[in-house]
Amino acid sequence: MKEIHSIIDTLSQKSDSKIVMLVADGLGGMPMTPDGKTELETAKMPNLDKIVPASQIGLLDPVQPGITPGSGPGHLGIFGYDPLEANIGRGVLSALGVNFDLKHGDLCARINLCTIDGNGIITDRRAGRIATDQNIRIMKKLNENINVPDGVQLFLETEKEHRAGMVLRGKKFYADIADTDPQKTGLAPLDPVASDPAKGEETVEILKDIIAQAKAILADEPQANMMLLRGFAEYSQYPTMQERFKMKSLALATYPMYRGLAKLIGMDVNWNISTMEEQLDELKKQFNNYDFFFIHIKKTDSYGEDGNFEQKVKVIESIDTMIPKILELNPDVLILTCDHSTPAKMKAHSWHRIPSLIYSQWCRPDRISTFNEYTCRGGSLTGLATKHLIPIAMAHAGKLAKFGA
Repeated sequence: MKEIHSIIDTLSQKSDSKIVMLVADGLGGMPMTPDGKTELETAKMPNLDKIVPASQIGLLDPVQPGITPGSGPGHLGIFGYDPLEANIGRGVLSALGVNFDLKHGDLCARINLCTIDGNGIITDRRAGRIATDQNIRIMKKLNENINVPDGVQLFLETEKEHRAGMVLRGKKFYADIADTDPQKTGLAPLDPVASDPAKGEETVEILKDIIAQAKAILADEPQANMMLLRGFAEYSQYPTMQERFKMKSLALATYPMYRGLAKLIGMDVNWNISTMEEQLDELKKQFNNYDFFFIHIKKTDSYGEDGNFEQKVKVIESIDTMIPKILELNPDVLILTCDHSTPAKMKAHSWHRIPSLIYSQWCRPDRISTFNEYTCRGGSLTGLATKHLIPIAMAHAGKLAKFGA
């Protein structure tokens, strides 16, 4: 991995101030019709409206203009890491997200259980978002019946709903392998292909055999009768937020992969919360014990991917009710942002810049009255990369020393 430290790391200093980052995954949207409103414009957000005029807002680039980010690089950016240098395959994040004890050199992939028809064509890439207990049963079935070569260990771990993680251990595996998910229904799963066929030949053959066995074992399943592999990556340790920014950090995320992202960069993780109410309760309980808090809301993204505009709006309105409960703890800085946009109209991540807000007593306010994709265009944060959010928040929180004499 390339050097990802910056001048911010050298200026970071320990302080008692608190930063809360509220991440509404996939928050950014777009109108369903040319004359319509976005999800943010439609949502009623009375609590956010109270603090927007005293805040800095803007539209930020999660990677570079025109680049659609995955959840990994999207989050690494808002955590202050350069997503181009620090990017890692989703497989590692899936494994870490279920608190799997990865070892250096493990090859990881993220599993999507899917549905194929009698001709081997994908009819549902998410297997109807099967219940997590069904996923647990299926992973047990696969773990007990798939055979791997001598010297190789295979671990299949449930993540949530149709998602799971795969870990291969025991050999020097080749990690630069293309996804087997074609990203569309109506197509057959792809074969794993190495970018360098000579170097990746052994790994690819092991993967092909595992996939073929899984297909046969799952043939009698009504929905999850095939698996797709994505985000191949070899695990290695990242520099932590404590090392870089002198911030002891806590992740309050309900979805496994985002816990994995947090663990990757050294955050402590609460593994037992599942609701917004539990996130807020834990924030209050731990407020004196940490410097930085990452609160992640998944459903804004899920409903965006499902094309459910109305439900995405309702989640945004629920997030608004969290604002006063966070502010009553008197954090020095509140950040509201997202890792990428997921417009319900597109049913997918998009390249659009992401609406973001920083609120603190030291803001030079933009004096804009509402928060949405269009008002954010006029804010002082517009045009920045998301990797600059953390340094700006740290400056507001007194966590950066002066540069130079």
